[in-house]
Amino acid sequence: MTEAPVSDAAISPVVDVEGRLNKMPVSADSPVQYQLLVGDTRLPLNDLLGREIAVDFTGEIRCIHCDRKTRKSFNQGYCYPCFRRLARCDSCIKSPEKCHYYLGTCREPEWGEQHCMVPHVVYLANSSGVKVGITRGSQVPTRWIDQGAVEAVPMLEVATRRLAGLVEVVCKAHVADRTNWRTMLKGDVPPVDLYEERRQLLAAVRDELEQLRGEHGHDAIREAHDGSTALAYPVSSWPETVRPLNLDRTPSVRGRLDGIKGQYMILDSGVLNIRKFTAYQVRVRVYDEPALTADLFD
Repeated sequence: MTEAPVSDAAISPVVDVEGRLNKMPVSADSPVQYQLLVGDTRLPLNDLLGREIAVDFTGEIRCIHCDRKTRKSFNQGYCYPCFRRLARCDSCIKSPEKCHYYLGTCREPEWGEQHCMVPHVVYLANSSGVKVGITRGSQVPTRWIDQGAVEAVPMLEVATRRLAGLVEVVCKAHVADRTNWRTMLKGDVPPVDLYEERRQLLAAVRDELEQLRGEHGHDAIREAHDGSTALAYPVSSWPETVRPLNLDRTPSVRGRLDGIKGQYMILDSGVLNIRKFTAYQVRVRVYDEPALTADLFD
Protein backbone atom coordinates (compact mmCIF):
# COMPACT_ATOMS: atom_id res chain seq x y z
CA MET A 1 0.00 0.00 0.00
CA THR A 2 1.43 3.39 -0.99
CA GLU A 3 1.58 5.97 1.77
CA ALA A 4 -0.28 9.22 1.16
CA PRO A 5 1.94 12.27 0.73
CA VAL A 6 2.42 14.46 3.75
CA SER A 7 0.09 17.47 3.58
CA ASP A 8 0.56 20.96 4.94
CA ALA A 9 -2.33 20.38 7.33
CA ALA A 10 -0.70 17.22 8.71
CA ILE A 11 2.44 19.09 9.79
CA SER A 12 1.91 21.94 12.21
CA PRO A 13 4.63 24.59 12.34
CA VAL A 14 6.02 25.54 15.74
CA VAL A 15 6.15 29.15 14.50
CA ASP A 16 3.70 30.74 12.07
CA VAL A 17 3.85 34.53 11.72
CA GLU A 18 3.08 37.07 9.03
CA GLY A 19 4.29 40.63 8.61
CA ARG A 20 6.66 42.97 6.88
CA LEU A 21 10.32 41.98 6.74
CA ASN A 22 12.89 44.39 8.10
CA LYS A 23 16.63 44.46 8.65
CA MET A 24 17.68 41.85 11.20
CA PRO A 25 18.54 43.31 14.64
CA VAL A 26 21.86 41.99 15.95
CA SER A 27 23.87 41.95 19.14
CA ALA A 28 27.64 41.48 19.22
CA ASP A 29 27.81 38.35 21.36
CA SER A 30 29.96 35.36 20.48
CA PRO A 31 28.50 34.18 18.23
CA VAL A 32 26.51 37.19 16.98
CA GLN A 33 22.87 36.97 18.04
CA TYR A 34 20.27 37.53 15.33
CA GLN A 35 16.56 38.22 15.33
CA LEU A 36 14.31 37.92 12.28
CA LEU A 37 11.94 40.88 12.38
CA VAL A 38 8.56 39.94 10.83
CA GLY A 39 6.12 42.75 11.50
CA ASP A 40 6.16 43.23 15.28
CA THR A 41 7.44 39.70 15.92
CA ARG A 42 11.10 39.06 16.69
CA LEU A 43 12.18 35.48 16.03
CA PRO A 44 15.44 34.43 17.77
CA LEU A 45 17.17 32.98 14.72
CA ASN A 46 20.13 31.45 16.57
CA ASP A 47 17.68 29.14 18.36
CA LEU A 48 16.24 28.00 15.02
CA LEU A 49 19.47 26.60 13.54
CA GLY A 50 18.89 23.17 12.07
CA ARG A 51 15.14 23.65 11.71
CA GLU A 52 13.15 23.80 8.49
CA ILE A 53 11.94 27.27 7.54
CA ALA A 54 9.41 28.41 4.96
CA VAL A 55 9.30 32.04 3.81
CA ASP A 56 6.38 32.91 1.54
CA PHE A 57 6.09 36.33 -0.10
CA THR A 58 2.42 37.37 -0.15
CA GLY A 59 2.89 39.72 -3.11
CA GLU A 60 2.51 42.93 -1.08
CA ILE A 61 5.26 45.49 -0.48
CA ARG A 62 4.75 48.42 1.90
CA CYS A 63 7.15 51.34 2.29
CA ILE A 64 9.03 51.18 5.59
CA HIS A 65 8.70 54.95 5.98
CA CYS A 66 5.13 55.90 4.98
CA ASP A 67 3.51 52.43 4.75
CA ARG A 68 2.31 53.17 1.21
CA LYS A 69 1.69 50.07 -0.89
CA THR A 70 4.22 49.93 -3.73
CA ARG A 71 4.77 47.60 -6.65
CA LYS A 72 8.54 47.88 -6.29
CA SER A 73 10.91 48.49 -3.39
CA PHE A 74 13.47 51.27 -3.87
CA ASN A 75 16.68 51.50 -1.86
CA GLN A 76 15.77 48.44 0.22
CA GLY A 77 12.30 49.20 1.44
CA TYR A 78 11.01 52.59 0.23
CA CYS A 79 8.28 53.60 -2.19
CA TYR A 80 9.28 55.85 -5.09
CA PRO A 81 7.99 59.14 -3.60
CA CYS A 82 9.94 58.51 -0.37
CA PHE A 83 12.97 57.43 -2.39
CA ARG A 84 12.88 60.79 -4.16
CA ARG A 85 12.16 62.85 -1.04
CA LEU A 86 14.12 61.43 1.88
CA ALA A 87 17.71 62.37 2.64
CA ARG A 88 18.47 58.76 3.65
CA CYS A 89 17.77 57.76 0.03
CA ASP A 90 19.92 60.44 -1.60
CA SER A 91 22.94 59.43 -3.68
CA CYS A 92 25.29 60.85 -1.05
CA ILE A 93 24.39 57.97 1.28
CA LYS A 94 26.22 55.55 -1.01
CA SER A 95 28.82 58.17 -1.95
CA PRO A 96 29.29 60.18 1.27
CA GLU A 97 31.94 62.40 -0.28
CA LYS A 98 29.05 63.92 -2.27
CA CYS A 99 27.23 65.09 0.87
CA HIS A 100 25.82 68.54 0.14
CA TYR A 101 24.56 69.54 3.57
CA TYR A 102 27.19 72.30 3.77
CA LEU A 103 25.71 73.80 0.56
CA GLY A 104 22.30 74.12 2.22
CA THR A 105 20.66 71.68 -0.20
CA CYS A 106 20.10 68.67 2.08
CA ARG A 107 16.64 67.13 1.52
CA GLU A 108 16.08 66.92 5.30
CA PRO A 109 18.43 69.22 7.23
CA GLU A 110 17.33 67.91 10.64
CA TRP A 111 17.97 64.32 9.55
CA GLY A 112 21.34 65.42 8.20
CA GLU A 113 22.23 67.01 11.53
CA GLN A 114 21.46 63.76 13.36
CA HIS A 115 23.08 61.32 10.95
CA CYS A 116 25.70 63.12 8.87
CA MET A 117 26.99 66.05 10.91
CA VAL A 118 28.19 63.70 13.66
CA PRO A 119 31.47 61.82 14.29
CA HIS A 120 32.20 58.93 11.95
CA VAL A 121 34.76 56.15 11.99
CA VAL A 122 36.93 55.14 9.05
CA TYR A 123 37.81 51.47 9.57
CA LEU A 124 39.46 48.44 8.06
CA ALA A 125 37.55 45.17 8.05
CA ASN A 126 38.17 41.63 6.90
CA SER A 127 34.96 40.31 5.40
CA SER A 128 36.08 38.81 2.07
CA GLY A 129 39.56 40.29 2.36
CA VAL A 130 40.70 43.70 3.59
CA LYS A 131 38.35 46.59 2.89
CA VAL A 132 38.02 50.19 4.01
CA GLY A 133 34.67 51.58 5.12
CA ILE A 134 32.99 54.29 7.15
CA THR A 135 30.19 54.34 9.68
CA ARG A 136 28.76 56.55 12.39
CA GLY A 137 30.51 56.01 15.70
CA SER A 138 27.21 54.84 17.17
CA GLN A 139 27.00 52.06 14.54
CA VAL A 140 30.15 50.25 15.70
CA PRO A 141 30.14 47.20 15.59
CA THR A 142 26.68 46.81 13.99
CA ARG A 143 27.95 47.98 10.60
CA TRP A 144 30.76 45.41 10.70
CA ILE A 145 28.31 42.62 11.51
CA ASP A 146 25.98 43.66 8.67
CA GLN A 147 28.94 43.32 6.29
CA GLY A 148 29.86 39.89 7.65
CA ALA A 149 33.31 40.98 8.84
CA VAL A 150 35.22 38.42 10.90
CA GLU A 151 37.42 41.21 12.29
CA ALA A 152 37.52 45.01 12.10
CA VAL A 153 39.67 47.79 13.51
CA PRO A 154 38.99 51.54 13.65
CA MET A 155 41.57 53.60 11.78
CA LEU A 156 40.46 57.24 11.97
CA GLU A 157 37.85 59.28 13.84
CA VAL A 158 36.38 61.94 11.55
CA ALA A 159 34.14 64.92 12.30
CA THR A 160 31.41 64.45 9.64
CA ARG A 161 30.11 61.96 7.12
CA ARG A 162 31.29 64.01 4.14
CA LEU A 163 34.81 64.22 5.50
CA ALA A 164 34.77 60.49 6.23
CA GLY A 165 33.79 59.96 2.60
CA LEU A 166 36.66 62.12 1.39
CA VAL A 167 39.06 60.08 3.51
CA GLU A 168 37.58 56.85 2.16
CA VAL A 169 38.13 58.03 -1.42
CA VAL A 170 41.79 58.62 -0.62
CA CYS A 171 42.12 55.20 1.02
CA LYS A 172 40.40 53.16 -1.67
CA ALA A 173 43.17 54.03 -4.08
CA HIS A 174 45.17 51.52 -2.02
CA VAL A 175 42.59 49.05 -0.66
CA ALA A 176 39.17 47.72 -1.71
CA ASP A 177 35.99 49.40 -0.44
CA ARG A 178 33.55 46.58 -1.21
CA THR A 179 32.78 43.13 0.14
CA ASN A 180 32.61 40.11 -2.15
CA TRP A 181 29.44 38.69 -0.61
CA ARG A 182 29.85 35.27 -2.17
CA THR A 183 33.31 34.85 -0.67
CA MET A 184 32.05 36.20 2.65
CA LEU A 185 29.31 33.56 2.77
CA LYS A 186 31.63 30.63 2.03
CA GLY A 187 33.26 31.02 5.43
CA ASP A 188 36.85 30.52 4.27
CA VAL A 189 38.06 34.10 4.71
CA PRO A 190 41.81 33.92 5.50
CA PRO A 191 43.06 35.81 8.58
CA VAL A 192 44.72 39.21 8.08
CA ASP A 193 46.91 41.33 10.34
CA LEU A 194 44.66 44.40 10.38
CA TYR A 195 47.04 46.36 12.61
CA GLU A 196 49.79 46.03 10.01
CA GLU A 197 47.34 46.84 7.23
CA ARG A 198 46.28 49.96 9.16
CA ARG A 199 49.89 51.04 9.66
CA GLN A 200 50.71 50.63 5.97
CA LEU A 201 47.59 52.40 4.77
CA LEU A 202 48.05 55.38 7.11
CA ALA A 203 51.62 55.73 5.85
CA ALA A 204 50.43 55.55 2.22
CA VAL A 205 47.83 58.31 2.63
CA ARG A 206 49.72 60.55 5.06
CA ASP A 207 50.11 63.46 2.63
CA GLU A 208 46.46 63.39 1.54
CA LEU A 209 45.28 63.30 5.16
CA GLU A 210 47.44 66.32 6.01
CA GLN A 211 45.92 68.20 3.10
CA LEU A 212 42.40 67.38 4.32
CA ARG A 213 43.36 68.46 7.86
CA GLY A 214 44.59 71.74 6.45
CA GLU A 215 41.22 72.30 4.77
CA HIS A 216 38.93 71.08 7.58
CA GLY A 217 40.95 71.52 10.77
CA HIS A 218 43.56 69.33 12.42
CA ASP A 219 41.13 67.90 14.98
CA ALA A 220 38.63 66.95 12.27
CA ILE A 221 40.68 63.82 11.44
CA ARG A 222 42.28 61.93 14.33
CA GLU A 223 43.91 58.54 14.47
CA ALA A 224 41.87 55.95 16.33
CA HIS A 225 43.66 53.85 18.92
CA ASP A 226 40.90 51.36 19.67
CA GLY A 227 41.69 47.67 19.39
CA SER A 228 40.26 45.27 16.84
CA THR A 229 36.96 43.44 17.24
CA ALA A 230 36.72 39.76 16.29
CA LEU A 231 33.30 38.47 15.28
CA ALA A 232 31.95 34.92 15.08
CA TYR A 233 28.70 33.94 13.38
CA PRO A 234 26.11 31.25 14.10
CA VAL A 235 26.80 28.90 11.20
CA SER A 236 26.65 25.10 11.43
CA SER A 237 27.41 24.45 7.74
CA TRP A 238 28.90 26.72 5.06
CA PRO A 239 27.55 26.47 1.50
CA GLU A 240 29.89 25.00 -1.10
CA THR A 241 28.08 26.99 -3.77
CA VAL A 242 26.43 30.29 -2.87
CA ARG A 243 23.03 30.40 -4.56
CA PRO A 244 20.96 33.56 -3.99
CA LEU A 245 17.25 33.14 -3.32
CA ASN A 246 14.99 35.78 -4.85
CA LEU A 247 11.46 36.31 -3.52
CA ASP A 248 10.49 38.21 -6.68
CA ARG A 249 11.26 35.18 -8.85
CA THR A 250 10.52 32.44 -6.33
CA PRO A 251 7.92 33.70 -3.83
CA SER A 252 8.11 30.52 -1.72
CA VAL A 253 11.50 29.76 -0.17
CA ARG A 254 12.12 26.54 1.76
CA GLY A 255 15.11 25.02 3.50
CA ARG A 256 16.98 24.05 6.64
CA LEU A 257 18.55 26.99 8.44
CA ASP A 258 22.30 26.31 8.44
CA GLY A 259 23.47 29.73 9.57
CA ILE A 260 23.25 33.52 9.59
CA LYS A 261 25.98 35.95 8.54
CA GLY A 262 25.86 39.58 7.53
CA GLN A 263 22.20 40.13 6.70
CA TYR A 264 21.89 36.72 5.06
CA MET A 265 19.99 33.63 6.17
CA ILE A 266 21.97 30.60 4.99
CA LEU A 267 19.59 27.77 4.05
CA ASP A 268 20.55 24.41 2.59
CA SER A 269 18.58 25.51 -0.50
CA GLY A 270 20.37 28.87 -0.93
CA VAL A 271 20.99 32.21 0.79
CA LEU A 272 18.34 34.86 1.43
CA ASN A 273 19.42 38.50 1.71
CA ILE A 274 16.96 39.85 4.27
CA ARG A 275 18.10 43.46 3.76
CA LYS A 276 17.28 43.23 0.04
CA PHE A 277 13.69 42.20 0.76
CA THR A 278 12.97 44.72 3.48
CA ALA A 279 9.31 45.89 3.25
CA TYR A 280 8.13 42.62 1.71
CA GLN A 281 5.06 41.17 3.40
CA VAL A 282 5.82 37.51 4.17
CA ARG A 283 4.56 34.51 6.05
CA VAL A 284 7.29 32.69 7.99
CA ARG A 285 6.80 29.17 9.28
CA VAL A 286 9.27 27.11 11.29
CA TYR A 287 8.96 23.33 11.55
CA ASP A 288 10.32 21.06 14.25
CA GLU A 289 10.38 17.88 12.17
CA PRO A 290 12.91 18.19 9.33
CA ALA A 291 12.53 14.54 8.32
CA LEU A 292 8.80 15.01 7.71
CA THR A 293 8.98 18.44 6.14
CA ALA A 294 11.43 17.24 3.51
CA ASP A 295 8.41 15.78 1.70
CA LEU A 296 6.35 18.91 2.23
CA PHE A 297 9.01 21.15 0.69
CA ASP A 298 9.65 19.01 -2.43
